[in-house]
Amino acid sequence: MLITYLIGALVFLLGVCIGSFLNAVIYRLEQKKSLSGRSFCPNCKHRLSWADLFPVFSFLLLGGKCRYCHKKISSQYPVVEILTGLIYLLIFNFVIFNFSNNVLIFKFLNAGFFFYIASALIVILVYDLKHYEIPDKVLLPAIGITFLFQAVTSSYLIVNCLLAVLIGAGFFFAIFWFSKGQWMGFGDVKLAILMGLLLGYPNILSALFMAFFLGAIIGVILMLLKKKGLKSEIPFGPFLVLGTFLALLYGTQTIQWYLNLFQI
Repeated sequence: MLITYLIGALVFLLGVCIGSFLNAVIYRLEQKKSLSGRSFCPNCKHRLSWADLFPVFSFLLLGGKCRYCHKKISSQYPVVEILTGLIYLLIFNFVIFNFSNNVLIFKFLNAGFFFYIASALIVILVYDLKHYEIPDKVLLPAIGITFLFQAVTSSYLIVNCLLAVLIGAGFFFAIFWFSKGQWMGFGDVKLAILMGLLLGYPNILSALFMAFFLGAIIGVILMLLKKKGLKSEIPFGPFLVLGTFLALLYGTQTIQWYLNLFQI
């Protein structure tokens, strides 16, 4: 039991550290900068010392302000770090309990793949939420790596995933085509390709349902709070990412609950 908690704590800390890196990736994508190089304050550009780089803790110890210019640091940084830690922990549990292969190395390889995909999805979520755009530099490599992973894993699985791509991406492309890009951006079509390859059929249906369900709820809440109107633009990518995570972790249970509900 103690070892289980220890491993969970280590996985969470790994996710928090990766989340710090993802914040840097998001900022450098926004600024069109190289992903290499030392970390620095986005306000005064001062290089950060090792004491400034502890995820979450440095933010709290510094009171959410830069040590050098004393300007406020965005709350995005600790939120993304903690979110990544929690998602890594959920994914690790998912891999350990849902993959039948008892060879430990294969479980860790599966975990590594899903950690990478989760990281890419988190960057997509935050970037699209802020800029109404899904970065190809993150999305396209994720599509390629997911295709290779599924193709190597099983020939049957890749056929199943391609069916899911046809359903998901085909649905969004139809919306994009008929609305001439007014209702749905082409980035969402490409994101649906990743979703299909990752989730397969029928989990892609669960992801789409949850994405639209969450989008509708948040949209209504924003209108009630008068933050958005009926004609306001709301990025749909974050809801697709959330739907993907939910379908990946709980898609089978959700589909079974739905079938039982209607006694199909």
